[in-house]
Amino acid sequence: MASEHLIVDCIFCKIIRGEIPSHKIAETDKAYSFLDINPISDGHALVIPKYHSEFFHQVPDDYLADILPLARKVALASGLDEGQYNLLQNNGPMAHQVVPHVHFHIIPKPSPEKGLKIGWPMEEASQDHLKGTLLRIKEKL
Repeated sequence: MASEHLIVDCIFCKIIRGEIPSHKIAETDKAYSFLDINPISDGHALVIPKYHSEFFHQVPDDYLADILPLARKVALASGLDEGQYNLLQNNGPMAHQVVPHVHFHIIPKPSPEKGLKIGWPMEEASQDHLKGTLLRIKEKL
């Protein structure tokens, strides 16, 4: 496997290279999935690109195109087609990213008590504010 897009001191890069053991679920040429060693619920899995990037926006499109189909396959193979789950991806320490290598969590939600627990502190926004935000984003597309 080519490792030109991996770095030496990243724990996930080491897992991809086989230097650290993992409970591998599946892999493709550009993505790798394994069980989280500190699961929030039974079956908590990760899907990572075989390209070292700390932030989602740094991952090349061809790697991104491989990640979500693999995540869907892992979710279905885990029996989550009949249940509820979270697909989560954090960017940066303030957003609760612990390992600085892009990764997607597939977290089964078997009950209200188990799985991911999050709050959603909504803010009020006027229509004028939303229109301004929309223009700012669209200008950069």
